[in-house]
Amino acid sequence: MSAGEIIGAVNPPTMPDAPKVPSVHLAELPDDAILLDVREPQEWAAGHAPGAVHIPLADLPGRLHELPQRGEGDGPLAVTCRSGGRASRAVAWLASQGIDAVNLDGGMKAWESAGRPLVAAPGTSPTIR
Repeated sequence: MSAGEIIGAVNPPTMPDAPKVPSVHLAELPDDAILLDVREPQEWAAGHAPGAVHIPLADLPGRLHELPQRGEGDGPLAVTCRSGGRASRAVAWLASQGIDAVNLDGGMKAWESAGRPLVAAPGTSPTIR
């Protein structure tokens, strides 16, 4: 499946809502959880969670091998974007590939609002956009 198929087939223009996928509330996310951030490079550079793995949604099929290795008992991979739409599409696609993943409710906007740590490109103040 190509990147266009992930974006288009999972959530075509006639389907206004992201697919219903497993999700996790920020308060339930373990402190040591590794996040997969599927936002665009400029969004990532502006601000992201420390230790997160960055693979833009459109690049996910070709970079699947870069996902963090999950051991037995690690739980699902938490996926995030700005507010949850792209992460929902990524979770649905990852599930179709046999990967246990959940959408982080509210995305990085919720992360920022909760006062969780953010890092950004050198010389800039982290922000979520």
